[in-house]
This record gives sequence, structure tokens and C-alpha cells, in this order.
Amino acid sequence: QVQLVESGGGLVQPGGSLRLSCAASGNFFSIPVMGWYRQTPGNQRELVATSLSGGISGGTTNYADSVKGRFTLSRDRAKNTVYLQMDSLKPEDTAVYYCTALVRTLGGQIDYWGVGTQVTVSS
Repeated sequence: QVQLVESGGGLVQPGGSLRLSCAASGNFFSIPVMGWYRQTPGNQRELVATSLSGGISGGTTNYADSVKGRFTLSRDRAKNTVYLQMDSLKPEDTAVYYCTALVRTLGGQIDYWGVGTQVTVSS
């Protein structure tokens, strides 16, 4: 069993910043992919940013076009934690943000999701 614990959501004014954190705990060998999605009422969950381990450079990070240049994803692999630094926030960034992790366990690779944290950008 793997748990993802999210923190850092809240209310912020347009142009402000927030930092989300997500820590994974439980029984697993590794976490090949870890990142964030977001969802607004009536819409599908959409990618915000994901971090993929591996490769010559040690990994790659993918961002949605809507957040490129404003959001920064980072990982602390020793702590099994991923951070999403959100700057220059806009009202359209308002959503529930979900942490996700593709975890390698004894039973294979399994997707896990956090319960979500609300981010509201409003004046």
C-alpha cells in the first residue's frame, strides 16, 4: 500500500505564489513518474507537470503549455517527495490539484493518486 500526502494549497491573489508538496510513503521499490494534475468542476483532470526518472540526464520534466514559465516541478528522490512551485498565478489556475505517482512494487507498476488540494486564485 502506498500513500500520497499533499499539502500547500490555499487562497492566493492573482500574481501570487504557492508551493505544493506531495510525499509518498509505503512499500515500493521506486517511483518512475511523479507529478501533478488538476481538475475544475465539470472538466476532466488535466496534466500540470510530471517528472520522469531515468535517461542520461537522470530524468525529464513535462509541463502543460498553460503553466510553462510559471510553474516549476522538482523532486527530492531521497524523500520520495515532489514539489510544485507556482508563481504568477492566474484565476484560471484555480482548481483541485492532485498528486500522482507511478510506483514500482512487488506486484508491478501501479498508479496512485492523492486526495487533492484546493488552489484558489482570486482577489
